[in-house]
Amino acid sequence: MSSMAGDDDDPQQILNQFWENLITKKPSKVTKIFPPSLYQNLLPPKAKVGTVKGKNAAASYEAAAEECRIRVKRIVKECHRTNEKFSDPEFDIEDDEGTSNCLNGLMTWFGDESDSETGVDTDDLGNAIQILAAANVLAQPAAVDLHAVARIFGNGESQGKHKPTQVHRIDWIFEDPHFTVDGFSSSDVQQGANGDCWFIAAVAMICSNQKLIERVCVARDEECGVYGFVFYRDGEWVWTVVDDNLYLHSKDFDAYGDNYDPTGAKERKFRKNYQTGSDALYFASCADQNETWLPLLEKAFAKIHGDYDSIAGGNTGEAVEDLTGGVTTKVMTNKILSKDRLWKELMCVNEEFLFSASSPGDYGDDSDARRGLALGHAYSIIKAVEEEDEEGKKHRLVLIRNPWGSRNGQGIGEWNGPWSDGSKEWTPYWMKALDYRFADDGIFWMAYGDLCKRFDVLDRTRLFDESWTIVQNWTSVSVAWVTGYLNTKFSIEIKKAGPTVFVLCQLDYRYFRGLEGKYRFDLHFLLQEEGAAAGDHIVRARGAWFGNRSISCEVDLEPGKYELLPKIVAIRDAEAPEVHDVVTKVADRNPQKLRQIGLNYDIANAKGVVELTEEEQKKKDQKAKEAKEKKLKEKEEADKEKAEFEQWKKEKKEREQKEKAAKEKEKHANKEEGEKIEEKKEEGKEDNNDENKKEDLPAAEISKDTEESDSEETSSDEDGQETTKEDEPKSEAAGEEKPKPEDEESEASESEAEADDTPTSGDGPHGRTVGFPNAHLSGAAPDDDYASPGAAEPPPYPSMGVSKQNPWNAVCVIGLRVYSQDAEVSIKLVEPKNVEEGAVLNADGAAQAGATM
Repeated sequence: MSSMAGDDDDPQQILNQFWENLITKKPSKVTKIFPPSLYQNLLPPKAKVGTVKGKNAAASYEAAAEECRIRVKRIVKECHRTNEKFSDPEFDIEDDEGTSNCLNGLMTWFGDESDSETGVDTDDLGNAIQILAAANVLAQPAAVDLHAVARIFGNGESQGKHKPTQVHRIDWIFEDPHFTVDGFSSSDVQQGANGDCWFIAAVAMICSNQKLIERVCVARDEECGVYGFVFYRDGEWVWTVVDDNLYLHSKDFDAYGDNYDPTGAKERKFRKNYQTGSDALYFASCADQNETWLPLLEKAFAKIHGDYDSIAGGNTGEAVEDLTGGVTTKVMTNKILSKDRLWKELMCVNEEFLFSASSPGDYGDDSDARRGLALGHAYSIIKAVEEEDEEGKKHRLVLIRNPWGSRNGQGIGEWNGPWSDGSKEWTPYWMKALDYRFADDGIFWMAYGDLCKRFDVLDRTRLFDESWTIVQNWTSVSVAWVTGYLNTKFSIEIKKAGPTVFVLCQLDYRYFRGLEGKYRFDLHFLLQEEGAAAGDHIVRARGAWFGNRSISCEVDLEPGKYELLPKIVAIRDAEAPEVHDVVTKVADRNPQKLRQIGLNYDIANAKGVVELTEEEQKKKDQKAKEAKEKKLKEKEEADKEKAEFEQWKKEKKEREQKEKAAKEKEKHANKEEGEKIEEKKEEGKEDNNDENKKEDLPAAEISKDTEESDSEETSSDEDGQETTKEDEPKSEAAGEEKPKPEDEESEASESEAEADDTPTSGDGPHGRTVGFPNAHLSGAAPDDDYASPGAAEPPPYPSMGVSKQNPWNAVCVIGLRVYSQDAEVSIKLVEPKNVEEGAVLNADGAAQAGATM
């Protein structure tokens, strides 16, 4: 085998080429959907390089709450000026019927139109039936009430169709509306048609502490219909306001046309039964038929995320963080080391901690159950008590609530084992000791042991008050295909001993669903003393499962300097669309929705953009200037080369036209001469021998025989015109092609494709191969196109030995938050100086790093 063939077949070389094609040299991501000039004042300031000082944990909340109160006051003033109730222009569900932007997520408008569901829309069918009924075109009396059938279809109650059908204001829906009735209570909470049990369960949890829920609902004016709320997002408190329009299950009585109802009795009865009170609401509602705070809170939570779709499905611990600003850790019940220690923390529920419990989802969803508990469902832990029975034996019991508020139609939702409603454990003694009454209200008791057996995950949220200081720092890091601890690290200085909470987090993608891109990330970290040897760490934190929004630890530390080394594992979803694909498609189909979600994306990703130092900015500007000059020079050279090529084509075409005209003239002359010879033959002139006959013929006729033998020296261009090789310009190096870089060749092929009469073969100016710019890569000779008809066809363009993979390009925005009772706690980001220094570390002290460690 030749050396060339050996190089091509070298398996190591093939593998090296694979990784060369896979690995992106300069990983990057979309950090801005829109040009910053459109809304620069709306984005948060860039993070500064250097040490970041802490601030009081309550400072961010107070600032957001005050801004919310000011906004509500301004709206109330405007409402009184115009004598109109408030209508939220940013989340107007009353005027949203055409687009459903308040209901549906961004990706609703990304799929191809052909992908949309086919079949008859139930609303359209309901309208059609109503028209038939009103026109009396069917036989009378009808076998069924067509108006009732029309309402069923119009309400979206037919199979496969579920959506709200009507919007009204609170004073229209409720007979005697009140924001709260006897304060906030977990027993108020009832989940609606949205799949946000994780959020509703979190609301039920914080209702057990009145101060917590009051911190979320900061301002309102029920007369004007304006309500202000604050939520915790990516380490900062944010605020929003909503109006008092709410979604209903049923359309209005006369939505399909006028019904004969002279006294209005039918309409009043219909409205009373289907459109009055909490039961009429499509989404979450309060148990009291005149209480309104929960549907408004849910609406605000949906608005700040973009739509109701965005808050469907999630982890209860994350919702608790969003409502309280706390930090959640997951407790896997099959990994509990000390159940006594966990019990002590449960006894502090609603004070230092909040707890929720998630049932296993391996064998079904919340339509299935085990011992009455809905599977894959989130429950709130309201209370934990340790009481003695009549004989002095202690029992550890936990009070739990289902966010549904009651059992479903199949009796699913509440525990039916020991200590459940009606079980044998409930003696008069225990009913009095726990002040409990049986009811189908979603609330039930369990033994602590059964809690640990029947739920697989507990979410434990640590709460922070003004005695804590918070400091945070954000950055962007590239995530390698082979994972390990990064050399990009956070340096933390603590000057006061005490408990410290570390939270490594990524952006909350729920705020910009559809623009997440192809990568999902899992977070890990090591906490160690500054300069510690590999493996000598204080904490090694990892998530309970893949795709955690944050990972945290709580540890008592002495004064000193510490380092937190992140480790990020990425997984690529090949089916997920690229950000730029979603933007370019949705910008045309629904620009209003893209504006909303795109702005959420830009605000979030601005955290990962670090403000450069003056020296770094100069280097960046100089590099950009050099790149611009290089691009301009390349363009000038390409334009010059293109002009030369066009001139060469023009001259070649003119030459070919002259040759064609000369040949036509010569052919015509030969034809006339031949006719004369034939005439002489007909006159009976004797023929001479072949040699004498040839001498008597003109020179053009003599050359006929030689033209056929020389035909191999000619070819045809795309227009069918004959071209000789002698007329073609020669290459610079003895007719051989001069190889060019791949990018220049690509540009050349694009330029050549612009001309309709571009030759498919032959040498262009400067030795360029026309039609096959990569011929030197595939082994084809420049003149392969001139081969005889029986020759093999040239290889297709382009011909490459190794196919180009989709490059690995994972970039993650991460932040570190540190909570400490040291007011002077600080963080500094330490980044590598070069590529080699930035390589992944075996900081765990293990012999092998391991891709899954």
